[in-house]
Amino acid sequence: MTNDYEEGRSGRVRGWREATEAALYGPGGFYRRPAGPAAHFRTSVHASPLYANAVARLLCRLDAELGHPDEVAFVDMGAGRGELTTGVLAALPADVAARVRAYAVERAERPEGLDPRVAWRSAPPPDVTGLLFANEWLDNVPVDVVEVAADGTPRRVLVGDDGTESPGGPVEGPDAHWLARWWPLDPEPGLRAEVGRPRDEAWAAAVATLTRGLAVAVDYAHTRDARPPFGTLTGFREGRETAPVPDGESDITAHVALDACALAGARLLGQRAALGALGVSGGRPPLALASSDPAAYVRALSRAGQAAELTAPGGLGDFGWLLQPVGVRLESLLPA
Repeated sequence: MTNDYEEGRSGRVRGWREATEAALYGPGGFYRRPAGPAAHFRTSVHASPLYANAVARLLCRLDAELGHPDEVAFVDMGAGRGELTTGVLAALPADVAARVRAYAVERAERPEGLDPRVAWRSAPPPDVTGLLFANEWLDNVPVDVVEVAADGTPRRVLVGDDGTESPGGPVEGPDAHWLARWWPLDPEPGLRAEVGRPRDEAWAAAVATLTRGLAVAVDYAHTRDARPPFGTLTGFREGRETAPVPDGESDITAHVALDACALAGARLLGQRAALGALGVSGGRPPLALASSDPAAYVRALSRAGQAAELTAPGGLGDFGWLLQPVGVRLESLLPA
């Protein structure tokens, strides 16, 4: 793809991939700030401890499938401030926790007070056996945006520091091949797509760090038969969706073409089905429990409410799960 770059009235003008990389991960970037992403948006990890409990249950099943090795890895990709890793370690049975080697992978600095059992890394460790879990990581792997021009040609979208967009050069080479296979665009001016090739490559590299185990990517996603006609690029700041502006003041994200990321043997599930298979249910507790054990009923009702949020259509329940086994039987971990 042409390396469009120029100086304009809106400051630096460059492709969305380059601009997002600088805004999120450059010096002073959004993901390097002390508050972390939890200060700006709510993920499944922050919504309920039931999520970490479910991931811990998956890790226990994988541990059994692996034959209870002396050491089993838990790799948290895009770890934020280590919230998921902390929750998983707390939820594990003592015999499993004693053998788990936990890694939090994040480009920001290690947060103060993080459990000393957690190794903080900027890249996943190589040659490990265990569970690699990427919760809302791939949506923050920067991608270029393309838009069909008036002549029907898909062109890269350039953006200034203030969010002002302008047309760039035509899409060529590997990105053009990716679009043709995974997100073909009709020659209708204004149609847009996000070129997911960098995410495919990032996911394949992450999966390759496992010698045996399971890799899971969880994200808002779409598949080839239902791509959004104008893309999904957006921003988040202080709990609200905003226009995407690459100034480092807000998150910049786009949904993931998980079907393009999938390698041989993978399975795609919705979050509702995945969490259901891991014991998370939004069903209300029996009313009889309110009479026999009111405190237990209140606790069960609270768990049901949290589970309902995690699996709700139109919200967190719309996440897709990409399950990528490496030398293990997927059906023993999450039955179809």
